[in-house]
Amino acid sequence: MLDGDVTVHEAELLYGPFGRASVKPYAMTRRAVDGGSLLKVYAGIDTEGRRHREAETVRRAARWGLSVPEVMATGRCDGGSWSVFRMLPGVPCGVGTDRAIEEYIDHVLGLTDSLHRSSPDLNPGSGWSGERGRRPATQRQFLLDQLSQRCRQQPWWAALAEALRPLESHPVVYLHGDLKPEHLLVHDHQLSVVDWEASARGPAAVDYTDVVFHLVRDLLYTGAKPDRVPIDLITRLPFNGPVLAWRVLLWLDRRRPQDIDLIAARNVHRLAAEDHAVTGYASLARTVSALHTAGVPR
Repeated sequence: MLDGDVTVHEAELLYGPFGRASVKPYAMTRRAVDGGSLLKVYAGIDTEGRRHREAETVRRAARWGLSVPEVMATGRCDGGSWSVFRMLPGVPCGVGTDRAIEEYIDHVLGLTDSLHRSSPDLNPGSGWSGERGRRPATQRQFLLDQLSQRCRQQPWWAALAEALRPLESHPVVYLHGDLKPEHLLVHDHQLSVVDWEASARGPAAVDYTDVVFHLVRDLLYTGAKPDRVPIDLITRLPFNGPVLAWRVLLWLDRRRPQDIDLIAARNVHRLAAEDHAVTGYASLARTVSALHTAGVPR
């Protein structure tokens, strides 16, 4: 395996050629024309950290027996930080029908049973291993630190920080950090999990809330009305109001600079104060729908 200061061109000679690029806000991917591998170039936020974090996490996850993409090459050059992963068979989970959503949630619950391991010396933070010499963060601070400095000037900041305080009593577990349908591949009844760059250590509520947020947002952005979101199916997942509010704010904070101003403080307070899944997820659907109408990009 290539690992270190090698170029994308060197990797392409071994594992390519790679086809047309698919560009997302923080990464660009290209599939090999033979379908055997995927080149991922990290962009924007913490490119080197994400490269190392993803490579390290998938190697550990493989040792745990999870089906994950092998790291074939990884490096850094003038063109940026990048990795090449072996392509896995399977199709992404669908959410187009109630039955598909049920199956997707089944897969999530089965995965998290294996994934959410804890140990007494596990501290919150990015990746699956702590950084030496760095003071461990609290559960609450780990989440707040992911929001930009401009969020600290918002009228909801102090209330959100206080609402997240009970997380300190939650176990610290290993997290995928970006669970959504396209990252779960199914082939012959086997589940494979891809895209581990957001892996972390923190409260399990982060992964469950991420699943709900992506599901609700994607349904609304593809034409569903808020009152048609299948909340009865989603309530199978554990609910946490403060983490749900935090996840909506993280989404807005990472889109256009002005988007964080589109959510009213009262709506943040309402989400964070919810303690019932049905009303909480219904409130999420209404909030995301209003932000969609206001022009926030998916």
